Amino acid sequence: MTDQHNYDVVIVGAGVCGIYALYRMRELGVRVTVLEAGDDLGGTWYWNRYPGARFDSESYSYGYSFSKELLEEWNWTEQFSPQPETLKYLNYVADKFELRDFMQFGCRVVEARFHESPTHWSIELEDGRILRTKFLLTAIGMLSAATLPTIEGREEFQGESFHTYYWPKEPVSLKNKRVGVIGTGATAVQLIPEVAKEASQLVVFQRRPNWCAPLHNARIEPETMTEIKASYDRIFARCARTPGGFIHGPDRREYDDLSKEEKIAFWEHLYDSPGFGKWLANFVKVLLDPEANAEYSDFIADKIRQRVKDPELAEKLIPKDHGFGTRRVPLETHYYESFNQDNVQLVDLNETPIERITRRGIQTTDQEYEFDIIVYATGFDAITGAFDRIQIRGRNGQTLKEKWEEGPSTYLGLQTSGFPNLAILAGPQSASVGTNFPRGIEEAVDWVTGLLKYAFDQNLDLIEASQEAETEWTELVKDSYNMLLLKDVKSWFTGYNSNVEGHDTTRYLVYFGGAPDYRQRLTDIAANDYKGFLFK
Repeated sequence: MTDQHNYDVVIVGAGVCGIYALYRMRELGVRVTVLEAGDDLGGTWYWNRYPGARFDSESYSYGYSFSKELLEEWNWTEQFSPQPETLKYLNYVADKFELRDFMQFGCRVVEARFHESPTHWSIELEDGRILRTKFLLTAIGMLSAATLPTIEGREEFQGESFHTYYWPKEPVSLKNKRVGVIGTGATAVQLIPEVAKEASQLVVFQRRPNWCAPLHNARIEPETMTEIKASYDRIFARCARTPGGFIHGPDRREYDDLSKEEKIAFWEHLYDSPGFGKWLANFVKVLLDPEANAEYSDFIADKIRQRVKDPELAEKLIPKDHGFGTRRVPLETHYYESFNQDNVQLVDLNETPIERITRRGIQTTDQEYEFDIIVYATGFDAITGAFDRIQIRGRNGQTLKEKWEEGPSTYLGLQTSGFPNLAILAGPQSASVGTNFPRGIEEAVDWVTGLLKYAFDQNLDLIEASQEAETEWTELVKDSYNMLLLKDVKSWFTGYNSNVEGHDTTRYLVYFGGAPDYRQRLTDIAANDYKGFLFK
């Protein structure tokens, strides 16, 4: 083992989280490298290059907040940034702070193994190299393990086919093509209107409709960007106060004290406003009480009926198995209007399920649809999936996948017992995975940086969450679901994925106690000599 293969810290993943973690580790002055499976940095914004991919949180609330100079230099061009601009932004950040030289691309981690004596992690790469590090930090993304449907015959199709996450780098010509899209989740909702503009035929295969709401994107003019720059302190302070880390916070007026007319007027205002306000700036009771939720769901359903010309088709696009906001709400631009076009068809898989993929296209119980391109917008093995794809071995060779087989258990979503010196920066049971991602990530990375500084300053060899602290936190995470209607709905919030074996029961993946509460807990634990952690 040569000296250049030894590090104080290795970070896995060069996305939004990994880039910031590298910046903070460089500030600490430790020997650090980032291992990235892709050919370049960007994470989510490197891989997801499908047409229509963009933020659904406001650009100026999504970018990093740690550098006033960066905030002053960068100009967002759209209220909700498209993927190419976001990737350009992340490259700008890496170049500005001279981070690229500390990143290794095309480095897929096969196994990470903890060793007791001397205390270190060994990291085996797909290219055969083995690296050693004192501390291992994972920044592998919460939606980075793409899942394909379990449909027979996928390999037989003779045309182009791919998951949206792996949209080809080279341009894909959609003009005058027959395109099939399987899925109607958040990704598909962005993609479908763009495909509909060019394809000669677009057939959308829907298993379960989602409640979608208009994004209302717009250009950011230079004078507006100047105003935003002058308001960054206020914007980030606002994000810090809201449960989700967005500029949108709940309306805490007493729901039952308002007339129906007052509620409708407020909902009309939300519907016409940009971003997640339709979901996150609503009355608190809408996400807690079935009757209030049903009222709002009816309001949104009527909006869908107004936008889709065919009444029968409109009903197929309206969810009947869950209320608005109990699953992740996709934000859309002309999604519903796409189904008014002559070249777009919806196939309801509840009526005519897919039997198999054929050489020429997709065979349902009703007919065979012939395509030039099939796009799988079939989502992700959310939050834990990326961990399951690496053999992360702790004490006694136990893998993290084995430990989490019946659901994850962590302390603060940042460590798990039996895996010392492993910091999980964007994983299950943290607040960051349920918030405006960079806001939660900056807090998690800053806190872990403080923890590592404490260890380096004290010349400590080992940091590990205690089993007692982990058990208490996991129960607290479970309790955070109790009041929310989403607890009874199948979604990635509750760990469901029909394309992944064993993910058909509730798993508690997200801390729903809110970002301010989580932040205060982190502060109190650090002030109390990192209570709940064992050191050696």
